[in-house]
Amino acid sequence: MIDNDLLEDYLHFLKIERGLSINTIKSYRQDLKHFISYLNINSVNNFELLDEDTILNYMKHMNENNLSRNSIIRSVSTLRKFSKYLVQFKYIDDDFMSKVDTPKRAQHLPAVLTTEEVDKLLAVPDTSNKYGIRDRAIFEVMYATGLRVSELVHLKLEDLHLNVGLIQTLGKGNKERIIPIGDVASKWINIYLNHSRSILLKNRRSPFLFLNAHGSGLSRQSIWQKIKKYVSLAGIKKNVTPHTLRHSFATHILENGADLRIVQDLLGHSDISTTQIYTHISNHRLSEVYDKYHPEI
Repeated sequence: MIDNDLLEDYLHFLKIERGLSINTIKSYRQDLKHFISYLNINSVNNFELLDEDTILNYMKHMNENNLSRNSIIRSVSTLRKFSKYLVQFKYIDDDFMSKVDTPKRAQHLPAVLTTEEVDKLLAVPDTSNKYGIRDRAIFEVMYATGLRVSELVHLKLEDLHLNVGLIQTLGKGNKERIIPIGDVASKWINIYLNHSRSILLKNRRSPFLFLNAHGSGLSRQSIWQKIKKYVSLAGIKKNVTPHTLRHSFATHILENGADLRIVQDLLGHSDISTTQIYTHISNHRLSEVYDKYHPEI
C-alpha cells in the first residue's frame, strides 16, 4: 500500500514552504487521499509505477462517480503539483502528469428566454406614449434579428430596407451583413418612425434610428437599463441582458429548423464553433421539457 507519510510530508511542505492557507491544504489533502485510496484499491503500491494511463483511468473513475467537472479539474491540478514535488525531491524520476492535459471547464450555457417570456417582455412597454413605442420597436428588432447591442445602437435610417424585409449592419471586424427582418418588427419600426422619432428628434438631425429624449443616439448602457427595467416589470426571474435576446433569437430559430450555417451568417460569427453553443442550448431545453412532461415508467 501507498505510505501516507509522504502525503503528510507534502502537506507540511505546502504549509511551511509555500505558506498556503488551512482551507487550501485541506482541499489538497482531500484530493490526494481520494487518489491514494484509488491506487490502493487498484494495487498500485508505489508512486514510481504511475504513468499517463493510470491518471487517465483515475479521471474516468472520478467521472463515473459523478464528480463535477470543476472537481475533476481541481483534482488534476492537485496531482500536477504533487507530481512536480515528487520529482523535485527525488521521490520519483519522471513526472507522471507531464502528458496529461487538464480538462476544459464546462461551458456555461447563456440564459435564454422562452417564447412565452419573450411575449411577456414585448408586451410590457406602454405603447400609448413615444418612449414605449420606441422601446417596443427596439425589443422587436433585437429579437427578430439577433443584433448585438452595439449594432443596434449604431443602426441608421439608411440601413433599413423594410420594403424588401431586410436591414444591414456593420458587425465585429467591420464586416457588413444583411439580415432579414420579419413583418412584426418592420411594423413596429414604422409605428416608431411615424409616431415617435420625429418628436424625439425635436427638429434636430440624427442618422441613428433609435433616439433618446434629447434626440441623440442611444448608448449601450441605456439599452441595458431598459432591459432590466422591463424584465422586472414582466416578472421574469432570469438574469436577462441585451445579449439574452440575441441568444433567444438564435435558439428559437434553430429549434424551428434553421440550418446552423444560416444562423452563423445571421449572427455574424466568423467561426461556426461559436454558433454551435446554441445547439447545446436547444438540446438542454429539450431535455428539460422531456424530464418535466414525460411520465416515469
